Amino acid sequence: MEHLKSEGDINLTSARAEWMSENLDAPTRQWLDEDARYFLHQALSTPCLDVLQSAGGASITASNGRELLDFHGNNVHQVGFGHPRVIEAITRQMQELSFCTRRYTNIPAIQLAKRLTELAPGDLNRVLFAPGGTSAIGMALKLARSATGRHKTISMWDSFHGASLDAISIGGEAIFRRNAGPLLSGCEHVPPPDPRNCLWDCGAACSLKCADYIEYILKKEGDVSAVIAETIRCTPYIPPLDYWKKVRAACDKYGALLILDEIPIGLGRTGKMFACEHYDVVPDMLVLGKGLGGGIFPLASLLAREGLNIAADQALGHYTHEKNPVACAAGLAVIEILEQEKLVQRAAALGQSTLERLRHLKSKLPIIGDVRGLGLLMGIELVTDPVKMTPATEAAEKVMYQCMTHGLNFKITMGNILTLTPALNITQPEMDRALTILENALKTTSP
Repeated sequence: MEHLKSEGDINLTSARAEWMSENLDAPTRQWLDEDARYFLHQALSTPCLDVLQSAGGASITASNGRELLDFHGNNVHQVGFGHPRVIEAITRQMQELSFCTRRYTNIPAIQLAKRLTELAPGDLNRVLFAPGGTSAIGMALKLARSATGRHKTISMWDSFHGASLDAISIGGEAIFRRNAGPLLSGCEHVPPPDPRNCLWDCGAACSLKCADYIEYILKKEGDVSAVIAETIRCTPYIPPLDYWKKVRAACDKYGALLILDEIPIGLGRTGKMFACEHYDVVPDMLVLGKGLGGGIFPLASLLAREGLNIAADQALGHYTHEKNPVACAAGLAVIEILEQEKLVQRAAALGQSTLERLRHLKSKLPIIGDVRGLGLLMGIELVTDPVKMTPATEAAEKVMYQCMTHGLNFKITMGNILTLTPALNITQPEMDRALTILENALKTTSP
């Protein structure tokens, strides 16, 4: 169903119910009933699928002992789950300073801010922390309004920037926006740079024409504060190299800021520390999150260029855990692990070899309409007709649940795209095992 397409897989489907009836034991069912009893139900989580017992490295383990390689991970597991160095850093910091009261700062927060500015491209020299990516997006929107004196934004249909009211106003998924009532005013939306969903049928040139359309709106409106978008949608779809350069130039021409959301894909997943580095573009603001807390502690950050340090008389964030020393200790450990274990370079190399294997599989199976990715951000689009690229939504669910039965966890995006985002420190044998599970499921499902 078109209106159910989302960045995650919907939890109320017959395929999910069938899998649960065949794979869950009585104690697990009891816990799930308790979960459903006390939590508000919503389309992308509760009721839940299973109960987890533990998580470590590239894997998760359910309460009945079933171990799965986790190619989902909510994109928090760049350094894997429960990395001992992250746990050590958190434990040490909890024993020394567990919380930082308002009006004070602390050394881990200062050190993490410094490290992020050292790593970030261009003059992204100013930082704010927040307890989650949605909150960091909100800070970016407020800073853009303050800096430009404007309130309008341009963002993309099918995008996701968080679940709060301001974030869904700029977001583009119906499952978050429908029945929400009035959203923020001035939120213009444009088509994403995806030639298969192009409104104008312009083929390979579509992505660059989408950039032209952004410039057209910037010119016509004349008072847009910012263009805000995911550098690479975690579906994924990879914009061409010139796309963001054209958007950057258009923003500069008409006085709008460029805000790039890399909450799920930053910190090495694409084979570079930040995805915008693939495009040789420096945004005015860059938003990070998820993996920054090491898969343990909630932490996000807003990086802004030096010239945007203009809101000293305004509360942009003011979050209770804004400079939480334990979260910042986790962030520092994550950066050290990424650098010392060379996980960014590993993501580039392992991602390339994995994509080659998946593309070879595509040549043999007509159910695979497309394979795309960058680093260890990968997607397999399943279709019923490889010419018309008709989405194979039922087949996608069958493949996912068959893979889960045999030890591989991932999510489906937009109804028919198997999205694969493993831990960056996954071993080669683990990757081989995951791909074997996936290949067998695709062969079983393919006509």
